[in-house]
Amino acid sequence: MKDLDLPKTIDLLNTIMEFELAGVVRYTHYSLMVTGPNRIPIVSFFQAQAAESLTHAQQVGEIITGLEGHPSLRIAPIEESDRHSVRDILEESLNHEKRALDMYKELLHTVENASVYLEEFARTQIGQEEMHNIEIKKMLRDFI
Repeated sequence: MKDLDLPKTIDLLNTIMEFELAGVVRYTHYSLMVTGPNRIPIVSFFQAQAAESLTHAQQVGEIITGLEGHPSLRIAPIEESDRHSVRDILEESLNHEKRALDMYKELLHTVENASVYLEEFARTQIGQEEMHNIEIKKMLRDFI
């Protein structure tokens, strides 16, 4: 096994935490902006995404403090497109999920062969993000 690059790992985890916290704001905003005949199930979907983003941020924060790091108080920048059709919101969500997937893959690459726990955490998150990508793509099919 290789040594864990602790500063790089903590820095990356803080970036992920900031991104997940931005997801809480993003998905809460989306849930408020949905209109139309399918509003109720889509609002529920975005509210669940917001809650899951908060859970992920908390999990990452616990890992950071467990590694004797300091969790960030920031959130990642959130761009406002001012486009709020369901299709636009879903496309923005897909882009957000793709970026999250890339971050967790980078975490896996950073901790691979250095920490079994962190590898498994990263793999679990990658699996969840891949499922989110699939779900959002399926939701977008009616709009393409």
